Order: sequence, then structure tokens, then C-alpha cells
Amino acid sequence: MSLKGGSDMPDVLLKVSGVSVSIPTGQGSVHAVDDAVFSINRHEVFSLIGESGSGKSILGQAIMRLLPPNAVFSGKVELCGTEISALSEKEMQKVRGKTVASIAQNPYLAMNPGIRVGTQIAEPMRAHLGISKEDSKTRACRALKYFDIIPSEVREREYPFQYSGGMLQRAMVAMGTAADPELIIADEPTKGVDVLKKRNIAAIFKKVVSKGCAFLLITHDVGFARVMSDRIAVNYCGQIIEIAGKDPFFKEPLHPYSKALLDAVPERGMHPIPGQSPSMIAVPEGCRFHPRCPYKTDRCLTDPPVVELGGRCVRCWMYA
Repeated sequence: MSLKGGSDMPDVLLKVSGVSVSIPTGQGSVHAVDDAVFSINRHEVFSLIGESGSGKSILGQAIMRLLPPNAVFSGKVELCGTEISALSEKEMQKVRGKTVASIAQNPYLAMNPGIRVGTQIAEPMRAHLGISKEDSKTRACRALKYFDIIPSEVREREYPFQYSGGMLQRAMVAMGTAADPELIIADEPTKGVDVLKKRNIAAIFKKVVSKGCAFLLITHDVGFARVMSDRIAVNYCGQIIEIAGKDPFFKEPLHPYSKALLDAVPERGMHPIPGQSPSMIAVPEGCRFHPRCPYKTDRCLTDPPVVELGGRCVRCWMYA
């Protein structure tokens, strides 16, 4: 599935081409990602939404080259025109943190409790920017101040346990953006947080976007995606089934699963999606949503085509 854009176009930052990931288990192979194709433009917020367990996070790990050791990967990932999926691990270490960075779900687990916060923010600067210890400390203080952690000269010497949850979240974003990456991958940043904290996270992320950074936002939180995104991709059972601009997507989703996903949010009546999510080991034949789809026909038992419709695309027989 693809929209317009490729690594030969100046605005395209990330290009994912035919990426598939399977993970062997004792019960069989988990087909976590199946033929993912999309691109992210510079300065764009691109959200990958869908139910938990649909393979979204594995796709993010595949881009960062942080898959489990037993994962089987195929396809191509290009960042700034370089095929990073073909780099050695040593070469990839120079890319992580500098060109692409990730922001973890849990700041308490992501930060080292025994190292001062300022030191943790300064480390990627020294590693990727080649600056001195003193200069990196100055920049770390500046980063803390930018994200409203003040007085920064005092806070940079404190340890993570001395920070509130909100402050630690902001410090983690400061650490992720320390080397001025062009792309940030944020995996479920609002999982388990209340409405107020979601607003705070949105404000932090918008501040990062204002600096010119692109985002791949991986989330099951449809409301948060609506606030943050330029474009939306919908993931179901390891497949991207729809890609559209934010406004047309929320006005008129095309895929039956996309419609059901939006109808499940409180603002639309919180209607549950019928049926159960299929096993990622034994995926349904044809359209993977057809066992739960109210519009299914016999041809849904065969793989649906990807149909492009005016700048958006959908994997569904209804539009073929």
C-alpha cells in the first residue's frame, strides 16, 4: 500500500517498502507485519493507529532496527535516502539518536535511576554531535529550560526519582531530541495516562514538531492521533489497511474497520467492534477483517487490492 512519495523526492524523509516481520514461537510464527508500505514527509506527523496487539509497535522496532533476535525481517527502510535496513549494527548505532530517535512509553523505565538527568540528556549530544562535556552540559540545561523544567541549572543535577511524572516525561523528550533528530518514533505515549496528562504530552510533542522534527506516532488512542496528526494509517492484524489525510479520514473513513474503530470512541457512542481480533499466528484468508465485517461478500475470502482514491488509499474490495 502506498501513497505518492519516494526517497527520490526531496520532501520524503522515511520510506518503508514491503516490510514484513514474523516472529517464531512455540505455537507457530506470529505474522506481526505484512508488506507495510508508506512514506513520511519532513516535518510531518504520521500516526499509525489500531487495536493493541495488531503489530504497530513491531513495525516501529523494525524501523529502528531493534527487533527481537529471532525476528525474521524482509523489505526495505530508507531514511534520508539511505537504506538503513541494510546497514551494519555499528553503522546503525550512528543513526539512532542522531537521525532517528525513539521516545519510550514509560519514562521511569527509560531513564537510568543512578545517573543525573542532565548527564543522560548530554550523552547523545556528545556521542552524535562531537561536542565537549561542558558544551553538552550547557545544551542540556537549555533543553530542560525549553521543556519548562526550571531552574534548569539545578534540575540538571538531580536524579530521575527527584522528578514528578510530568517532569520526567518532558525530560525524556528532551533526551530523545537532544541530538536534533529528523524523525522521532513515539510508541503509545498516552498509554495509561489521564486526560490532563494527554494534553500535556500533546503540548510537549507540538513543541518538538515546531522545531521541524517529523513524528511517527504509534497509538491505539484515536483522539490523541486526531489532535496530533497530519496523516493517519490504520493497522489491522499486521496490515496497513488505509492511509489518508487526517481531515478526510475523520470525516469519512473508507475501510469498514476504520469506521468501526472510530465508532468505538466515546464521542461516537462507544460502539464495540463486533467479534474478536484474529490470531496473528493463524490469520484469516483474504481480507483479515472479513470475519468481523458487516459488509463482507464471497470475494472478501481472497486478498483485497490496494485502491488509490484521490490522495488516499484503502485495502478493500468495496472500492475495487
